[in-house]
Amino acid sequence: MTLPHNPGSVGQSQPPQTMEVHRREHFQEEEQKEERQRSLKMGSSAQRHTFRSSEEDYQFSAADYALAAALVLTASSEKSWEAQLRHQCSTVELEERGQKHVGFDNDWEKTEIAFLQTHRLLRQRRDRKALRRQTEEKVREGKELRELCSGRGPWFWIPLRSHAVWENTTVLLTCTVKASPPPQVTWYKNEVRIDPRLFPAGKYRIKNNYGLLTLEIRRCTVEDSATYTVMVKNAYGQASSFAKVLVRTYLGKDAGFDSEIYKRSMFGPSVEFTSVLKPVFACEKESFSLSCLFSDDVLDAEQNIQWFRDGSLLRSSGRRQILLADRQASVKVSCTYKEDEGLYTIQVPFGAREQSAYVFVRDAAAEKPGAPGSPLNVRCLNVNRDGLILTWAPPSDSRGSPIIGYSIERCQGESREWVPCHKAPGGTCRCPIQGLIEGQSYRFRVRAINQAGSSLPSKASELVVMGDADEAGRKIEIPFDLGNKITISKDDFEEPVTIPLAPTNVHASEIRETYVVLDWEEPRPRGKAPLTYSLEKSVIGSGTWEAISSETPVKSTRFALLDLEKGKSYVFRVLAINQYGMSDPSEPSEPITLGRKPVTLPPPTQVQAFRDMQTSISLTWNPVKDSPELLGYYVYSREVGSPEWQTVNNKPTQGNKFTVPGLKTGKEYEFCVSSVSEAGVGERSAATEPIRVKQALATPSAPYDFTLLNCGKNDMVIGWKPPKRRGGGKILGYFLDQHDSDELDWHPVNQKPIPAQVCKISNLHEGHFYEFRARAANWAGVGELSAPSNLFECKEWTMPQPGPPYDVRVSEVRATSLMLQWESPLYMGAGPVTGFCVSYQEEGSEQWKPVTPHPISGNHLRVSDLQSGKSYVFRVQAVNSAGLGQPSMPTDPVLLEDKPDAREISVGVDEEGRIYLAFEAPEAPDSSEFQWSKDYKGPPDPQRVKIEDEVDKSKVILIEPGLEDLGTYSVVVTDADEDISTSHTLTEEELNKLKKLSHEIRNPVIKLISGWNVDVLEQGEVRLWLEVEKLSPAAELHLIFNEKEIFSSPNRKITFDREKGLVEVIIQNLTEDDKGSYTAQLQDGKAKNQITLALVDDDFDKLLRKAEAKRREWKRKQGPYFEEPLQWKVTEDCQVLLTCKATNTKKETCFQWFFQRTEVPDGQYDPQTGVGLLCIEELSKKDKGIYRAVVSDNRGEDDTILDLTGEALDALFTELGRIGALSASPLKIQGTKEGIRIFSKVKYYNMEYMKTTWFHREKRLESGDRLRAGTTLDEIWLHILDPKDSDKGKYTLEISSGKEAWQLSADLSGQAFDDALAEHQQLKAAAIIEKNRAKVVRGLPDVATIMEDKTLCLTCVISGDPIPEVSWLKNDQPVTFLDRYHMEMRGTEVTITINRVQSEDSGRYGVFVKNKYGSETGQVTISVFKHGEEPKELKKM
Repeated sequence: MTLPHNPGSVGQSQPPQTMEVHRREHFQEEEQKEERQRSLKMGSSAQRHTFRSSEEDYQFSAADYALAAALVLTASSEKSWEAQLRHQCSTVELEERGQKHVGFDNDWEKTEIAFLQTHRLLRQRRDRKALRRQTEEKVREGKELRELCSGRGPWFWIPLRSHAVWENTTVLLTCTVKASPPPQVTWYKNEVRIDPRLFPAGKYRIKNNYGLLTLEIRRCTVEDSATYTVMVKNAYGQASSFAKVLVRTYLGKDAGFDSEIYKRSMFGPSVEFTSVLKPVFACEKESFSLSCLFSDDVLDAEQNIQWFRDGSLLRSSGRRQILLADRQASVKVSCTYKEDEGLYTIQVPFGAREQSAYVFVRDAAAEKPGAPGSPLNVRCLNVNRDGLILTWAPPSDSRGSPIIGYSIERCQGESREWVPCHKAPGGTCRCPIQGLIEGQSYRFRVRAINQAGSSLPSKASELVVMGDADEAGRKIEIPFDLGNKITISKDDFEEPVTIPLAPTNVHASEIRETYVVLDWEEPRPRGKAPLTYSLEKSVIGSGTWEAISSETPVKSTRFALLDLEKGKSYVFRVLAINQYGMSDPSEPSEPITLGRKPVTLPPPTQVQAFRDMQTSISLTWNPVKDSPELLGYYVYSREVGSPEWQTVNNKPTQGNKFTVPGLKTGKEYEFCVSSVSEAGVGERSAATEPIRVKQALATPSAPYDFTLLNCGKNDMVIGWKPPKRRGGGKILGYFLDQHDSDELDWHPVNQKPIPAQVCKISNLHEGHFYEFRARAANWAGVGELSAPSNLFECKEWTMPQPGPPYDVRVSEVRATSLMLQWESPLYMGAGPVTGFCVSYQEEGSEQWKPVTPHPISGNHLRVSDLQSGKSYVFRVQAVNSAGLGQPSMPTDPVLLEDKPDAREISVGVDEEGRIYLAFEAPEAPDSSEFQWSKDYKGPPDPQRVKIEDEVDKSKVILIEPGLEDLGTYSVVVTDADEDISTSHTLTEEELNKLKKLSHEIRNPVIKLISGWNVDVLEQGEVRLWLEVEKLSPAAELHLIFNEKEIFSSPNRKITFDREKGLVEVIIQNLTEDDKGSYTAQLQDGKAKNQITLALVDDDFDKLLRKAEAKRREWKRKQGPYFEEPLQWKVTEDCQVLLTCKATNTKKETCFQWFFQRTEVPDGQYDPQTGVGLLCIEELSKKDKGIYRAVVSDNRGEDDTILDLTGEALDALFTELGRIGALSASPLKIQGTKEGIRIFSKVKYYNMEYMKTTWFHREKRLESGDRLRAGTTLDEIWLHILDPKDSDKGKYTLEISSGKEAWQLSADLSGQAFDDALAEHQQLKAAAIIEKNRAKVVRGLPDVATIMEDKTLCLTCVISGDPIPEVSWLKNDQPVTFLDRYHMEMRGTEVTITINRVQSEDSGRYGVFVKNKYGSETGQVTISVFKHGEEPKELKKM
């Protein structure tokens, strides 16, 4: 943006700086014009003239040109200074010329051009002259220098430099020396002259290349650590330089490497990975970690170790930690989301390069079964002031029910409070969110919904802040004055606007099935006042405009319309609003209609599966083309035969390649791929062809560990170890190269591959040193080239000791043991090998320890009693009469552990009865072979065993099992990268069991499940049956009875069910003719069996009686009969119930009860249930007798009898006594007028069958003057008369019935005794008072009627001591005894007489008696009626 000019500067004089700028601009214009003229002149057809000055005619020699070139290269500073001087002169001249530039027409221009040409020519001549002078000066100096250096003593231009190197590496000492004439060079080691002839060939190489002196020391050892000196000497003097060489075998402070700089320089090439990253199968919402180990400390390289996911650099965060320990680097995720799925890579910038592993995140369990997985990759797009577009990726697994929609939740700021804000329909993973607050921050998450319910929420989106997206574009920053900035906003230059103009360019930026996003441009000029917008819509053809309502003012130039109707076309217009008013409507938009439902993308084509590793498959496919909405692909897998597809990745993978890990080795799988877009997960591609999980074929790695096995005058025998990685195929052979240390080139040893790991090389030169290298080849091609071997001298072996054993193999590695095997040495020495010594070395130790105290004779050894979890190295030495020979090449370190998936040899017998030993290895490569060995001495004898190989399986079959077959059988799978081997020792005991099983299979016996069984059926039939295993339809049965075969007959029915293996004989009516032995002879193919049953003697007699009883019982049950016989039962209320139950009854059935042959009418019978009941309320001796129940109808009669006499009656009374004793209540204490009473309530008591005993303080009590014990039918009591203190204590009641006894106790002491005694005294006093109280004993009626004029006489008897006082009352008033009223007392009789009664004499009369103990009133109602009237019935008043 151009700043506006300051109006105040108009008309003012310009400063000198401004004039200078104008002058330079004018000069540049002149220069440009001059160049144009020169180009026109050079391109014209006019004749050109060439002019030469005297300097140009000068001829330079070749030496002068060489010196000139050197001058140009070495005198750049002078040239630069001269160029600057010429440039300044030219500038001044042109400026002066520009100020004097005055002329007219074209003549002046021509004069100017001529002047410039002449000036340029003169300048060029001046430059050539100056260059010539400088060249001559340099030539003169060079001649002087050559004369000066023609004779000089040696001096070191670059001296020797010290080196620190590792063992078996090469070091090169170099220095540069100057001397004239060339000096004589001599090298020294620790002041001893180095003569290469005295050392092994190729050890030292000394060179002198025109003053560059080098000393090469090859394959350094610790002995090469020394001070090396080079001495140079000529006629003018001598000089020397020295350097130290330090050779170490390991890195550490003990080696003197304490410098951080040295560590960093040496650390890179030496560090290696000691573990391999493996795929991780994590679960959503849980944690996972990835870690790898290094061979050395990596703390110093912390900044250089980096973790990546799908190529993106990872850093530590709240959920993710990147950790670095001494020798370990790891990344840990505390709460896993699907977004954490991907390919994780660790990169180390030195030596070890990188490793990768895929992390899979499976769906967490949904809150409701069947709910889909959670969505992922929630992102906020097009963020503006009040709205945004939310997008996400659909889940890979909908759990069998299609997704019908998505629920969107939002969280404002850091509140962690999630509230639902929107629902999006299924089939779309994109939704506009509106009504947000400007300046506020939000996060969003999404749930998928199907018919089963809602998924778990997705990972929350990144925090977004609502604001104007175009605000940054309206600001410009201008830097000035070393870091300061001026910020200019376009709003500052907006012209003052009151009523805003109308917005422009109203259009739809996004059209979907359910919404339209409308965009427009703000009015120009905009003004400084804030703007909001109002939207209107109109249906095409309606001619009316309708305002679009929104919950909050529209502040941004984008708005999503969610309430449009499908099938209708709309046009829209927008109005701008500020504080001054509203603008005119904008121009209507183009007609807009809702879009179609989004369609999922088609699946990719050409999905192909390839083998990768032992547990993984690599997939490729043709990507979906021309699909910008593609989000990635979901991969699915299933094992062949399984109907359900399993989700492989829960995060859409990009690209068209994917590796599926975690598969089962040897199993066959199918795969398919689906495209993922915002419309959802598309259809799955066609399934791939079934592929078996095996390692893919690749070229092998390099052989290693070369060793010299034998050496002659002109030949050597070299051995080596096979590649660690075989490439999933058989090693076809090796190509070997040799190198003479005196030569530069390597030469091939063989043209055709060597099948073995041993090779004899001939035509060598005696005394020369040779090194070797090799390549392995398989069907995939020739593998990596090995590192060169050590230098081996071609010198005939003559030592008496044997050479080294070779091909030391380790197999059958377990937690504490392993098997070692090796080959005998090729060089025997002075005599035959008599044994072998095996030694081992623990990891980290330099000491070799013997495995056995004495040499062993064989070529194998099982090493046991090792420590689990440790690594060991082994070597073997041969022994002969001369002593111990050379050691073999040590084995690779072997880690002792039990592999969880290690397989063992299975021993058994097949269907044909053959004894076999089988081994299965699904992880074996296709080209692998199963190498069997017996007792580790070679393959088993083919005359005794037969070996059958199948896919991933091999079987050794014993032809004729015998003692010769006992021993240890071992098997090794070839061409496998990891050890696949095991062994099994076949013992005599195990072989005998197998032979027995083999005999049973070859001579099969029909398996007997159940032998002969005898059952008596309901109608008295006898059933003989046996059960065997399931038989084929061709099975045969022969039934022999008393040595004669029998067949089915009316009396004997024979059934043979082959499917169930059931043989059945049913004898309808068992008689004496059926006595004897029954034999069933069965045959099914080769299988046979014979089962015999003997029915004789007592067994037959018992069976006959039982059958007859069953027959009678069956006949009885043809009519009504008793299902349950008559029996008694005692209730808790001590009632005796006699019950029985009849069945097979009908309406007409009669039920009767009898006691002693007399019908009992009180008996009950329920026809519905058939239950009969007779209740005896209180059982006594009179109920002794025979009880009988009879049920009968026209079909027959049945009865049941219960004898309640003798022991049966005693048992019933005993049971009554037991229940009565159990019903006894706790002892209670009660005071009486006579004393204290202790009693217990019972529901039943029988003195004959129940006994009671009272104890006081554990002493039995007997009835006496003061103690009375007794019982009633419902109570047991003890009465203590006139209680005293001696009666205190614990009282116990023992109730016995039969052999059982129960006790009840009460403590009559303390408060209990006091309360009872007080109650006794109170009752005793009350009894005395009651005895002596005045009372009306008898005599007075309740009501009396009498006719007028009659005499009424009322007499009553009274009692009391002393004699009570007597008075009469009439209607509660005292009676005055005058005239007609008279009272008379005769002892205890009191009489009142009323003469000539009258009507007024009617009323209620009472006699009142009283003495010192109390009083009482006796009452009578008198009714007087007149003559001729009938007396009225009166009630007691």
